Parts: sequence; C-alpha cells; structure tokens
Amino acid sequence: MSQFSSSDNLPRPASESVPVQNHEATFDIIQASVLGLWEVVNNLTRIRPTKRDRYRVTIFGSARMQSEDALYAGVRQLASELTLLGCDIITGGGPGLMQAANEGSVIADPEDLTRSIGIRVALEFEQAGNPFIEEMYSHRTFFSRLHHFVLISDAFVVVPGGIGTSLEALMIWQLLQVRKLHQTPLIFVGDMWADLVSWVDRYMIQRAPALADPADLSIPQCVTDCEAAIALLKASHAQWQQRSEP
Repeated sequence: MSQFSSSDNLPRPASESVPVQNHEATFDIIQASVLGLWEVVNNLTRIRPTKRDRYRVTIFGSARMQSEDALYAGVRQLASELTLLGCDIITGGGPGLMQAANEGSVIADPEDLTRSIGIRVALEFEQAGNPFIEEMYSHRTFFSRLHHFVLISDAFVVVPGGIGTSLEALMIWQLLQVRKLHQTPLIFVGDMWADLVSWVDRYMIQRAPALADPADLSIPQCVTDCEAAIALLKASHAQWQQRSEP
C-alpha cells in the first residue's frame, strides 16, 4: 500500500525515510501498516483445522453471580452434562457463571479426558481467572478475544449476564445472520434473552421500513432453563458426530 507525502500528495517510495515531525506522513504509514496487519490476520483465519477431537461449547454469562444462586448450580450441571458427552467447555475464564461452567467441566471429568478452557481479557479491575480453568488464553483486546471464541467453538450458550454478555450474544447472532458462521447453535437461556428477541421483533421487524429480516428472529434458540439447553446441545452434538465421521 502506498504512502503519500503531505506536501505533494504523490506516492512516497516505501524505502524513503519519513521524519517523525511530519505528522501526516507518519500517520499515513502507521495507518497503512495497521491495515496491512489486519489483512494478514484475516488471511490467516481462512485456515481451518481438520476435524476436532471433541465438540466445544462456549458458555457466556455473568461474572457477578454467586455460587449460592440457583442459576450457578444450573450452569454447573449444564457443563457437567456436556462434559460427560465428551465436550470441551469454554468460558471467559472469570468468576460467577463462567466459574460455574468451568467447575462443572472439571468435576465431571476426574480422568481429565476433556478440557475446561478460559479465554480472558486484560482489565484493570478484573478478578483473577477462576480455579477450574485447565487451559488459559489471555488477550489484550476484546476484538481478538471475541474472534478467538468464534474460531474454536462449535456451539454457544448464553445464560443471564450484563453488558459484556450482551455484546457476546449479539456478536454471535450477527455472525450467524451474515453467514460468517454456519451450523453453529446459539442458545439463549432465560427470560431476559427471550425479551431481547421480542424487543428486536418490535423495534426492528414490526415497523416500516423493517430494519431486519423476520428470519433473523429464528437464529437464536430461546429456552427457559439449562435442562432445555442440554437437550438441544445433545441433539447438535449427535449431528456433529455424524458430520465428522470419515
């Protein structure tokens, strides 16, 4: 990609040095370099691994939920049931419902046949990773972290959470909408997400002009509890096994 001189607006040879005092030319070089790095990353992500040994389920949820909450036990049981099927469990690696999922994975796998995975992001106020993570990844940006979830997951479950969980839920929804993800279940657990889908219907579909396609509403599968999510994931896991057979 060519750099441009601030004085004559002509292409600057890549070998020509630029003094740091030339702010416009320096900015052009930095911008071109960053865009070039993004292109490298985009090209590398076209590479897909061969068949994974295990089905991987990412569980997004609140970091604020305490272990005495009923939902904590439900998420822990969800992860345990999936682990017994031979699935890896992936979370954001933090406390709350993320810990519940990682805990459920570990307690159901005494022989260490599956993996309990955490994908963290560096935050000044964030707590340390929960003690049930067997495989930890750390990111400096939300962009790279979210992309990591997408690259290594076969299904997504969204349990109650706050702004961060909402960001994750909507990102996966959008990637499925534009077909950057295929054959990847997105399961919303609880009333708050069913209400979100109703909100999308009211404010994006049931208006003129519509801001989204009615088919977009069917992308997330809304269920009331973790037991219903387990049933959906067992069916998806069985289909994945059939697709993966040689």
